[in-house]
Amino acid sequence: MDLNTVLDVRDARRHEPWCPGDAWLGGGTSLFSEPQPRLRRLVDLSRMGWEPIQTLSDGSVEIAATCTITQLSRFGRTLDAEAAPLFEQCCRAFLASFKIWNMATVGGNLCNALPAGPMISLTAALDGECLLQALDGTVRRVKATDFVTGAGRRDLAEGELLRSVTLPARALECRTALRQASLHCLGSSAALVIGTLDPRDHALAVTITAATRRPFRLWFPLPPGRLGLRAAIASAVGERDWFDDIHGGLPEWRRHMTFRLAEQVLDELSREGPR
Repeated sequence: MDLNTVLDVRDARRHEPWCPGDAWLGGGTSLFSEPQPRLRRLVDLSRMGWEPIQTLSDGSVEIAATCTITQLSRFGRTLDAEAAPLFEQCCRAFLASFKIWNMATVGGNLCNALPAGPMISLTAALDGECLLQALDGTVRRVKATDFVTGAGRRDLAEGELLRSVTLPARALECRTALRQASLHCLGSSAALVIGTLDPRDHALAVTITAATRRPFRLWFPLPPGRLGLRAAIASAVGERDWFDDIHGGLPEWRRHMTFRLAEQVLDELSREGPR
């Protein structure tokens, strides 16, 4: 897609004043996929020199917004943590070519805020925290579950950017289970449920994405029964929260599949039991 309204592309390191019609440019796979008539200038983040992924002193993992899906996939395959398989599973949920994998970024997928975004699923399930940076350099932190506020909507002020997402060490210790459903064999996720079981206190978190307009993360001090799980989902996710579009099925179908997938996740993590 040619962005024929864009008049300039500037290096983000130059710190020029933000103007109407500006947009941050990460990998650009979404930005260049459809017309952007309001844009006049792109601010390129690719030369910022941010380390794609860092393991911090406390064992948590910081993922830069400019980290590509390929880089994240490679990291997940070398990560010595119980939750490591979840990285590759969410990367595979892209169902994209190697060209997209090498250009698309974690931050771009989050900021695009589409319900089927698998980086939303990954970071929300692992209790991720987004670091947001304003134009004046001030920063604030917000949970990944709160960063995406609706389909195509995110908690970003004008000119504010997503700098990184940090996954806490304790979340990386959790056993995980993922279930995904789509209307087509190679279609995007229409319902995706991730369960994480904490080995320390056996608390269970169930994260719902793709079927809903925004992510929902339900926490239980101990794994509930099936009826308790269904009741918790029904209470947390309102009728208007189920996503409806022409590509991913009716809200009623998404709701039905979410209940079914959540029960499968519960069964898998409960069956293995504490260890």
